[in-house]
Amino acid sequence: MNGPVAGGRQLFTDADVQAAVAAVVAEDALPAIVQAGHPVLRAQAVPFTGQIPHGQLARLIDIMRRTMHAAPGVGLAAPQIGIPLQLAVLEDRYDIPEENAMARERRPLEFLAILNPRCTPVGTETASHYEGCLSVRGWQAVVDRAAAVDLKYDDVDGRPVLRRLSGWQARIAQHETDHLSGIIYLDRAHTRSLASDAEYAANWARPGIAEARAVLHF
Repeated sequence: MNGPVAGGRQLFTDADVQAAVAAVVAEDALPAIVQAGHPVLRAQAVPFTGQIPHGQLARLIDIMRRTMHAAPGVGLAAPQIGIPLQLAVLEDRYDIPEENAMARERRPLEFLAILNPRCTPVGTETASHYEGCLSVRGWQAVVDRAAAVDLKYDDVDGRPVLRRLSGWQARIAQHETDHLSGIIYLDRAHTRSLASDAEYAANWARPGIAEARAVLHF
C-alpha cells in the first residue's frame, strides 16, 4: 500500500452537526451529494455522542440509504451529504459477472449503518483494484487497500460491534471510514492509473488490473 495519508482537521462542532441534520431531514427531496472541494469532505467528522435524538438519527439513516441507492453506490458517508458526523451506510447487493466477483472477492453485503467506525487491517495482505467515489464523479483510479479488516463501530442503539470483513466488503468499509477522517480515495490512489469513467469502460474494465498496470506504468 502507499504510505500513511494525513486526515483533516476538526472544523465542525456538535451545533454544526445538529444544524446540518435538521436541514437534511426537513427537505422533501433527497440531498445532493457534495463533490471534492467542499470543506466537509476534508475535515474530521464529529463523533456521534447522542447529539441528535434517536428518531432523527433513524430518519437520517433512511435518507442516506435512499440517497446511496439513487446514486447508485454501495456506500455513503454523512459528510458526502454535508453532515460532518461519524456515520456511514454500506450495502452491496449488485449483480456483477462471476469472473469479476471472483477476482475482486465481491460478495453481497447486507445493509449496515455504522457510527464512529474504525478499520484495523488484519495481517499484511493487500488488494489493488480500480475504485470510484460518488463525491468525485466521473473518475476512477487504482487503490491498494488491506485485503481484510476488523471493523469496529457502534450500532444505532449505541452497542459496540466488531465485524471482520474481507475482499470488496473490506474495501467499501475502508473507503467510507476514510471519508470520516477527511480522506478521499484519490489521496491513496496510484495517480498514473487515473481514468475517466469512459476511458475505464473502454480500456480497463477487467476483472484485474494487470493490463492497466503494464500499460499505464503504475
